[in-house]
Amino acid sequence: MQRIIYWVQTLLIVCAFSVTPTYAQTKGGNKELKMNLNEDGSHYLKATVTAQIWARYNQSNTGTTVFGYNKPETFDIGLRRVRTQLYGKITDKVFFYSQFGINNFTYNSARKPSLFFHDVMLEYQFTPRAFQAGMGLTAWTGFSRFSSPAIASILGYDAPLYQQTTNDVNDQFLRKLSIYAKGKISKLDYRVVLTTPMAVQNTGSVKPLNANSDFSYRPAKLQSSAYFMWQFLDEESNMMPYMTANYLGKKRVFNIGAGYQIQPKAMWHLADSTNGTATIVEEDMLNYNVDVYYDAPVGSKGSAISAYAAYTHLGFGSNYLRNLGPMNPADAASKTSLGGGGNSVPLYGTGNVMFAQFGYLLPKELLGKDNGQLQAYLMFMHGSYERLNSPMQVVDAGFNYFLDGHRAKLTLDFQNRPVFGVSDAKVSSRKNAVILQFQIAI
Repeated sequence: MQRIIYWVQTLLIVCAFSVTPTYAQTKGGNKELKMNLNEDGSHYLKATVTAQIWARYNQSNTGTTVFGYNKPETFDIGLRRVRTQLYGKITDKVFFYSQFGINNFTYNSARKPSLFFHDVMLEYQFTPRAFQAGMGLTAWTGFSRFSSPAIASILGYDAPLYQQTTNDVNDQFLRKLSIYAKGKISKLDYRVVLTTPMAVQNTGSVKPLNANSDFSYRPAKLQSSAYFMWQFLDEESNMMPYMTANYLGKKRVFNIGAGYQIQPKAMWHLADSTNGTATIVEEDMLNYNVDVYYDAPVGSKGSAISAYAAYTHLGFGSNYLRNLGPMNPADAASKTSLGGGGNSVPLYGTGNVMFAQFGYLLPKELLGKDNGQLQAYLMFMHGSYERLNSPMQVVDAGFNYFLDGHRAKLTLDFQNRPVFGVSDAKVSSRKNAVILQFQIAI
């Protein structure tokens, strides 16, 4: 299978770059790699490249080891994301999109990682605006704005990953095998999705049934999701599933959105029956979210603000809890930290989450002409989960230095996160991390 994927990827790259390309001028003055398939350019093929590289200092969670050796702190350099997109319109009504690359490659990763497809989807555009439908391995999904974040435009060092509720459990880095419909009706932008969940047995570890809810190993029922938003000001593009987080003052956007995600009998756990024997209890997964997004220029000197706030209910069944540490620089297991080792935290759990982020783009004249632009930001997550006896609060603050908008930028992030004790599920300490990210998006 890997050999087949390799040759398909090679063929796509050759098709994209072995021809004489047409460099199309965009509204922002930048060029894009585009090959026209007809005379007027309405049928086309485009390619993009995005890379995000991290240099990071991390104070390790209590009990952290690296290959079995105690490691109270780490410094590492890694590839957070490297992606290539190839997409285009083949006819007036047929659109296709593909994306391949790698994630999370650092010093403790397996060598020579294989490229893999993140997305492969085909879409038929019944009408130019009101109704399009497609299917494939796709990030078209429901329930919140940043369930499908546009990674090149994220406000801070990373997206609010808790909104990718089943990330790599029964999907592939948020992408799902789905059929979807989407469109715009007046000011309403909608997406509705029906998904065949991927087998949780293929995540690499089998967890024994216990009193805490987890994803069931029984054949999965279909998952459905949707997200609806009312666009009060400028309209956002819905050509792609990915939602922009930071327009840098190029749009005036104010949206209110709401969505849901449901999968019947997705979860199970053991419970004592009246006769003292353990029985299997199945529960539905039900997540829902409401959010508001505002992004607009301020004044006449190039300043802008970007703001987002969300209330999310995560319903994974009784006492569900799952840890995540982005590009974890250490062993994931820890005997003394409930959230795991390295930089991991209990990010997902049955309960409620409040999240907010705010960014202020400073005037262009601050650094002088042609010297780029600075943006300060703040991100805050507050999770109240059934299984935890203290709130799960993560704070990030930092700066973006835009060398050429999102095409070339540096991000410096300062993070403070909780460490939970295993015995009492309370915050026992807090740890810090400093992350420098270098991004290009062509």
